[in-house]
Amino acid sequence: MIKSDQIQAMQKALENSIHDYSFGTHPNALYEPISYLMNIGGKRIRPLLCLLSYRLYKEDYESILLPAMAVEVFHNFTLMHDDIMDKAPLRRGKETVHEKWNANTAILSGDVMLVKAYDLLLKMPENKLAKSIALFNQTAREVCEGQQLDMDFEAKKTVTEGEYLEMIRLKTAVLLGFSLQFGAHLAEASQEDQERLYQFGVNIGIGFQLKDDLLDVYADKSLFGKQVGGDILANKKTFLLIKALELAKGPIAERLDYWLHLEDYDKNEKVEAVTDIYDELEIKSLSEDKMRDYFERGFDQLPRLHPSSAEGLRLLWSLAEDLVNREK
Repeated sequence: MIKSDQIQAMQKALENSIHDYSFGTHPNALYEPISYLMNIGGKRIRPLLCLLSYRLYKEDYESILLPAMAVEVFHNFTLMHDDIMDKAPLRRGKETVHEKWNANTAILSGDVMLVKAYDLLLKMPENKLAKSIALFNQTAREVCEGQQLDMDFEAKKTVTEGEYLEMIRLKTAVLLGFSLQFGAHLAEASQEDQERLYQFGVNIGIGFQLKDDLLDVYADKSLFGKQVGGDILANKKTFLLIKALELAKGPIAERLDYWLHLEDYDKNEKVEAVTDIYDELEIKSLSEDKMRDYFERGFDQLPRLHPSSAEGLRLLWSLAEDLVNREK
């Protein structure tokens, strides 16, 4: 992904800020896992969107690096706890915290990360604090609601398209929306522009998750960086599977049911068989249409903004298009 020098400068400033920030030192077993997780990579998309949103109205984005970091710390807190719930062995190609240490340490370190996110939020002008905390709290609650719905879906026999879209809105998209709204709020943008940026973030966030669902099945293996078809192997109720269960009839439905309930199977054979069913039902095309619909809803908000900087808008638009067009 090719980015402008200005976006790369923002990313470097964020990385330096994260690297230089002290989460704590004693006891080491509590704080070392936090530094470990925060420094094993990640795209830093959420704090970067916060900075870019601020940059639409003011140029001194360095002044909000610490509040923007709060979004990244909160995001990683959710990942640390999600990995425990999912029993995930790897995160960004490295051992997850609960695997490298243990589950109890991961729970406690995650708890401290949430506290540190609030500490970082305090690094803003006092007149911005009350609204920022209220928006953050609403977002944090919704992310937890989305995670619970995702776990509930594992036990549900049937999940509707509407239920799935609402789950990913909460679990994934609202934090992108908050990141953009937060940056605009700190830059004293109008309430109308703050809401437009929030809607931009939520809609492209849903689009990103739909794209992840697609890439899990249809990505180029050499680019994807992880098991293609992992969702198929886990019988995960993604948009693709939900639509296939809705549309499959007769023999196709029987074949899909067979693979969903088969316990002893060859991994490659199952991925190929279920992908063939998706192809017969034109699930890829349906998913792409839904994904594009949400991306269009998001990008429709940008021309309605009233930024102080045309260059700032170009930077935000450029980054969002790069993310939309990614192949891994």
